[in-house]
Amino acid sequence: MYNGVLAATTSIPAHILKTILGGQNMVKPLREWVENDVADAREKPLSWLSQYFFFRDPTRPVYSDTGYFFSPADGIVLYVKTVEPDESIVDIKGIPYSLQDAMRDKSYDKRSIVVGIFMTFYDVHVNRIPYPGRLSYKELEPIDTYNYPMLDIEKGLVDEVRVNTNSARYLHNNQRMLNRIYAPDLRQHYYILQIADYDVDSITPFDLKQNQPCAQNQRFSQIRYGSQVDLIVPLSDRYEFAPTKEAGVHVEAGVDHVIKIGNR
Repeated sequence: MYNGVLAATTSIPAHILKTILGGQNMVKPLREWVENDVADAREKPLSWLSQYFFFRDPTRPVYSDTGYFFSPADGIVLYVKTVEPDESIVDIKGIPYSLQDAMRDKSYDKRSIVVGIFMTFYDVHVNRIPYPGRLSYKELEPIDTYNYPMLDIEKGLVDEVRVNTNSARYLHNNQRMLNRIYAPDLRQHYYILQIADYDVDSITPFDLKQNQPCAQNQRFSQIRYGSQVDLIVPLSDRYEFAPTKEAGVHVEAGVDHVIKIGNR
């Protein structure tokens, strides 16, 4: 059931309330997003985009619906997979990329749903909490001396309007922040993996405390320039987790859900 900010104080039907608050489904196919949301911005000079457009943080209504995990980031969904911890999510130039690789943890042993979201230069780069819980984080340094660029992926999405992860070498190498959230309602952890671009290896938490309580869709961090965020949800014996989005659509953080939660 949808519970908006005003849901406890009004008898307005939930679907009408959601529209009033601005929470209508913002999911768009990749081509529609490029043609409608990106076209005007692409005509602006890079200096204007960098100074006035990139760092925007628009006001959004705060939604709470614990029947879903919401998107942690604005961007294009690159992949939605249910995989074993050592199973390849994608092959990058013939080299498999697994959850253990992504999290840099060979002891990770949980079959999980992973939703990969690529944030282009044209996206809002503020990340949000998909499901309420207590947040802890740790930074994982680049494997090489420098981060790898993400420009090839962005060009494929924006210029060629296609999803192609074959050139995503950054997934293996770049600096990343692994955020672990314990969700008491679900009695388990889930993870948000933030991967930085090579230009500015800066992932900035808004609160430096560990084990910090966070509300659903609360702003918690920002990544500079092109970057990627993966939502990783271990499967549960108590709950059924079902993806609600497919690769190739554009989603908005705190507005669009990506995983539905049901009882087993």
